[in-house]
Amino acid sequence: MTDRVVLAYSGGLDTSVAIGWIARQTGAEVVAVTVDVGQGGEDLAAVRQRALDCGAVAAEVVDARDEFAAGFCMPALRANALYMDRYPVVSALSRPLIVKHLVDAALRHDATHVAHGCTGKGNDQVRFEAGIGALAPWLRVVAPVRDHGWTRGKALAYAEEHGLPLGVTHRAPWSVDQNLWGRAVETGFLEDIWSAPIEEVYSYTQDPGLPRDPDPVVITFDRGVPVALDGETVTPLQAIRELNRRAGEHGVGRLDLVEDRVVGIKSREVYEAPGAIALITAHQELENVTVERDAARFKRTVDQRWAELVYDGLWFSPLREALDAFIDETQRHVSGEVRLVLHGGRAVVTGRRSEASLYDFGLATYDSGDTFDPSLANGFVELWGLPSRLAAARDRRLG
Repeated sequence: MTDRVVLAYSGGLDTSVAIGWIARQTGAEVVAVTVDVGQGGEDLAAVRQRALDCGAVAAEVVDARDEFAAGFCMPALRANALYMDRYPVVSALSRPLIVKHLVDAALRHDATHVAHGCTGKGNDQVRFEAGIGALAPWLRVVAPVRDHGWTRGKALAYAEEHGLPLGVTHRAPWSVDQNLWGRAVETGFLEDIWSAPIEEVYSYTQDPGLPRDPDPVVITFDRGVPVALDGETVTPLQAIRELNRRAGEHGVGRLDLVEDRVVGIKSREVYEAPGAIALITAHQELENVTVERDAARFKRTVDQRWAELVYDGLWFSPLREALDAFIDETQRHVSGEVRLVLHGGRAVVTGRRSEASLYDFGLATYDSGDTFDPSLANGFVELWGLPSRLAAARDRRLG
């Protein structure tokens, strides 16, 4: 029986060329799998047909938008996942879902290999292969771009030689990866870390400097998940889409940073994540109201580690699953409403309320109605500072 290879197919040059190249080099049949995670752009029916025209024996398009929103974006939201405290793990978040569907396709088609079009210096090779190894360690991996030194010129020459129907092959001046949770832009002139991004780089957001009226929005959460916008019930997918639109109109969620890649190098990346940043901003504030102090302090450490694990391609690790269990416990009371004002590139919290609030007006107020007993403070302060005073006295005694 002929071997089969399941290819993570984007519809671009490299993965289109990979279909014929894999077939000719290995004699295997190629099954192209495209996973819709809300990336938009080209019609995915056309992408599927291109895969078939390039020689795939089968081509599948999986609509995973709801699955991505509920099963991946929402856990990232509950974890306030910001890699290096800024990047909402946009690309990294979609890879384990794509891996899951690649493995599912490999099982259905009795495939022996899974292929991807990642380079040798990027993060995605790690994310794909670590995920495949966790879910289906018997599958072998084919990585033609990385392992055979493909360049764009070589790929174009191969496509021309074999008459592949690629259509437009014009190279954009930068590389883009996007999904429902955000958009990542790199390479080209952005590799000069002194060069400022130009407006043409952006697609999900409008210029935050343009004059427009502020847009207030009330987000209702239930156990850390958005369930309504301005009182209208929404699914996770609808919440992200609508906030991408509304926050994007105000330029919210533009990020420009030099980040630490998994492979050890630093890379300059420009991101747009209007919906993600707006939701995380609101969710963090609702946690401030509803999560007890020590749990909140520890959760900030958990959130950081969660983001690092996902960025590093370890979604399927036991540690990520264990951290999810802790996060789930912290979200029991993260229900209520947060009001944001979207304007000038910022999502600013202007109100918050919750039946599970730990904010006690009587304890917090300095006016009439104050129920706080200040006489308790003397002894508290004395005991709180005692360890430091003892250590200081020792140091003075020992010189």
